[in-house]
Amino acid sequence: MKTQKNILLAFILNLCFSVFEFIGGILTGSVAIMSDALHDTGDALSIGVSYFLEKKSLKHPDQKYTYGYRRYSVLGGLITTVILLTGSVLVITNSIKKIINPSEINAGGMIIFAVLGVIINLAAALFTRKGDSINQKAVNLHMLEDVLGWIVVLAGSIIIRFTGFTLIDPIMSIGVAVFILINAFRNLKDITDIFLEKTPENIDIAEITEHIEAIEGIKGVHHIHVRTIDGSTNFATMHIVTNENSKEIKDKVRKELKEHGIVHATLELETENEICTNHHCHIEFKDQGHHHHHHH
Repeated sequence: MKTQKNILLAFILNLCFSVFEFIGGILTGSVAIMSDALHDTGDALSIGVSYFLEKKSLKHPDQKYTYGYRRYSVLGGLITTVILLTGSVLVITNSIKKIINPSEINAGGMIIFAVLGVIINLAAALFTRKGDSINQKAVNLHMLEDVLGWIVVLAGSIIIRFTGFTLIDPIMSIGVAVFILINAFRNLKDITDIFLEKTPENIDIAEITEHIEAIEGIKGVHHIHVRTIDGSTNFATMHIVTNENSKEIKDKVRKELKEHGIVHATLELETENEICTNHHCHIEFKDQGHHHHHHH
């Protein structure tokens, strides 16, 4: 698994680098470097978490987890996000202290550290670029943010070097932290949607209903549920009312669903004179005019 080797390597690199940055932050007296150090530590942790959980998330479904382990990957994203949120708040409070109470900064040292930061993080970002799971996307996003963070610090350190305007340091630091906060909140929303079984963004239930009902031989469809396991794989279940041969109908429906990006579907077929035991199906689509089965 290429993804996993990359993740592990990125984790080790980031962790070593974070330690090196904290030392740099202390030596140069720069909170911006400290804030990047924190950022990188958060990333290293998150990468570590996603490495172990990504590994677990690829296990095949079994009796304990009948839907498979994909959500472990999402859980990894959640843990990471929480770490980053906490870190950002700490960085912001620290920077505010520095604005109120500025301290000496070694600009030359800062420049050297920032140059190294840009180079090392750029390498790591290129390394992790190929992932497609939500987790890998998160990891890669972190890497790119780290590069940006360091470019900002580099620019700042050059300005400090030539103007001696040291307030730039805590201001940059707050900038980086706010940026992390905003992204972390976005991630949090995506993750929450998945755990709350929200219909995936790219799925339009009304449209799917319409398309399925347009298939010849299908009298109606109700109880459509679409959920995503990990942000990329979609599952659907539904009840289909038909008097036709079940195999043909199922094939047609599955084909239709594939076009909508749904790979796994559980289809229940009912004949027209069968009363769906669940009374909801008579209410559910009433307002959309999809009310094909009046039973008396």
